[in-house]
Amino acid sequence: MTLPVTAVLPELTAALDAHGTAVLVAPPGTGKTTLVPLALAGHTEGRIVVAEPRRLAARAAASRMASLLGERVGETVGYSVRGDRKVSARTRIEVVTSGLLVRRVQGEPELPGVDTVLLDECHERHLDADLLLALLLDVRGGLREDLKLLATSATVASGRLATLLGDAPVITAHARTFPVELTYLPPARNEHAEASVARAIRAALSEVSGDVLAFLPGAGEIARTRALLSDVEADLLPLHGRLSTAHQDAALKPGPRRRVVLATAVAESSLTVPGVRAVVDSGLARVPRVDHRRGLPGLATVRVSAAVAEQRAGRAGREAPGRAYRCWAQYEQSSLPAYPEPEIKTADLTRLALELACWSTPDGAGLSWWDPPPDGPLTAGQELLRALGALEGEHVTERGRKMATLGLHPRLARALLDGAAEVGARSAAEVVALLDTGGTLTDVEAELRRLATDDRWRAEVRRLSRLVSGAPEQPDPALVVALAHPERLARRRERDSPVYLMAGGTAAELPPGSGLGDVEWLAVAEATRDPGRAHGIIRLAARADAELALRAAPNLLSEVDEVRWAGDVVARSVRRLGAIVLSERPLRDPDPELVRQALLDGLRREGLGLLRWSSEAGNLRQRLAFLHRVHGAPWPDVSDDALLATAGNWLAGARRRADLAKIEAAGVLRGLLPWPEAARLDELAPDRIEVPSGSRIRVDYATGEPVLAVKLQETFGWLDTPRVSGVPVVLHLLSPAGRPAAVTSDLKSFWSNGYPSVRAELRGRYPKHPWPEDPLTATATRRAKRS
Repeated sequence: MTLPVTAVLPELTAALDAHGTAVLVAPPGTGKTTLVPLALAGHTEGRIVVAEPRRLAARAAASRMASLLGERVGETVGYSVRGDRKVSARTRIEVVTSGLLVRRVQGEPELPGVDTVLLDECHERHLDADLLLALLLDVRGGLREDLKLLATSATVASGRLATLLGDAPVITAHARTFPVELTYLPPARNEHAEASVARAIRAALSEVSGDVLAFLPGAGEIARTRALLSDVEADLLPLHGRLSTAHQDAALKPGPRRRVVLATAVAESSLTVPGVRAVVDSGLARVPRVDHRRGLPGLATVRVSAAVAEQRAGRAGREAPGRAYRCWAQYEQSSLPAYPEPEIKTADLTRLALELACWSTPDGAGLSWWDPPPDGPLTAGQELLRALGALEGEHVTERGRKMATLGLHPRLARALLDGAAEVGARSAAEVVALLDTGGTLTDVEAELRRLATDDRWRAEVRRLSRLVSGAPEQPDPALVVALAHPERLARRRERDSPVYLMAGGTAAELPPGSGLGDVEWLAVAEATRDPGRAHGIIRLAARADAELALRAAPNLLSEVDEVRWAGDVVARSVRRLGAIVLSERPLRDPDPELVRQALLDGLRREGLGLLRWSSEAGNLRQRLAFLHRVHGAPWPDVSDDALLATAGNWLAGARRRADLAKIEAAGVLRGLLPWPEAARLDELAPDRIEVPSGSRIRVDYATGEPVLAVKLQETFGWLDTPRVSGVPVVLHLLSPAGRPAAVTSDLKSFWSNGYPSVRAELRGRYPKHPWPEDPLTATATRRAKRS
């Protein structure tokens, strides 16, 4: 069989012989996944291990290579994925998932008998694949210098990868592809993704011959799109990781009539779907994301990268000219990110933290990374492992090693181990198998009944059951769920409300029709939070009760004296399960320090207006603030924060809101006056200033500057602007009616330049009042009329 990669096989084997490492850049359809391993096996006597990011791709690759040899899988070519293995003593090429190979390297770092490891589809940047690369580089650097490493990528961004592999040579195989016409079909207004994809599929069926491959983000979208297309004249075949082996294989084989294959990202690169002439791309992908603040790890739907969109479109041109329908506007293409974001930057890193601890590098600092794990998520993962008993300090425990061998997320490993001891190995395995793959119903018990006829789920249950021993079978799904996610034990907030408060402090809402609406307690297995929503959404949960919650999460139980501000001081003894209040009773004699902190919290929230403020106190505060600004120390800062910092001097004896209203703010301020400087208060920041008419007018310091509001006629003969602590007073010169006529901090300039126009206006409005031509020699007066 000849494919584009055939031309570079001699160069590739020579590079591996000379350097021990190499990078092969080869687009989908070039034969890199099938012909390269066969060529390597023919070039060496050792075994070839091919690491694939997905189980479906691993099985498909092994099947294709075996067929090329005219053999059955398990002879020369075999595969090993979780729960399924077909190998024999004759096997020379073994295709495995990246995660499984990580466990194998942990158990046998030397990889005895293995000549070459081929890391396929490195560009997809899956977390297990990045970790595997780091571990294999460590193995090659210290244990197996002769181990050959070949990394393949469908994109040309191979520079960093080649550097990691020791400046490895980069070999490129150019795809022999047919032209692909691009058509952009953006969604109509208010049209959801499934409807948009269905519309594009109908267009493809009418405009292009051959099969249609459509990309959707997940199994749920696939099911909904399939329902929208129930009337088309074609076989509708789903293709995703949750399907049984038989259903997956059916999507990868030509059928008797036209087919529409509805696939997730599994069909992007390492799988070939024969007969495809049209691709419909939703432009969406599902990727791991963690809402660290709310503790809701899960999957998020995001826009694909430009590189992924290119790979998807290329599927239409593998066998003949084709067309790709993109369900977004053409102008949006330029805004797509260039490449997918690596999982290591966004995913939950608890499992990675356990693998690193097992490798004796808890922080991963001694490894060569494509992208190192971020400190925050890695630390969070380590903290969870300590809570699960998998780590002591930074060292893995025997329990942690056992959890790692199970091949599950540490939460699920804990649920399987401890759940088996509580409810039996099979009962625990049934729930863990469900939690590992996810369900379609919200009620765990209903979902378990639905899965009872699912062969793949039943096989996984049998596999997990064999890994642990336990108590006699006593099915209790909620307990197993709670052992995996104790912080997601949840209690209804209010009677008849769909909103629950989880022990971790996050609120989540039951969707309509969940079948769980009558339950006070839930053990939540899965919850997500969509942007813009106030609460999370409960996707999978089991009926629980208070007794089960205490049994599953005793470490979350606390009983504390709680004194807090809730409009007043509230003191109570509270029994909690995490954030959930189980019971409370009033505290008769709360700790005085807790009371003081609650009062301070109230003052911060509601302001110092809770104290008694007279006009004298307000004026004094403004004067002191002015002096602090102008002169600094020793004149005190009287801002809210500064006054609260001195609360220990004036809060003594206060126990409730009413006591705050009895505290004289003026007394608090006078207690801050500096001596002997305080004797000059009236000189430096006078409360009143005498004006030429003889009136003593109060100075307003509210704006931070001294302001004097005075009738213009009372300032006749005032030659210079008065000053306070060297700061010119801002004069608000008023009309006889008390309305502002002019504002100035330069009287001399006002008399010369501003007064004539003001005089003209005021003479017309107030003709009986004195408006002298020369205000500098006129007599100031308080009287409203001429004498």
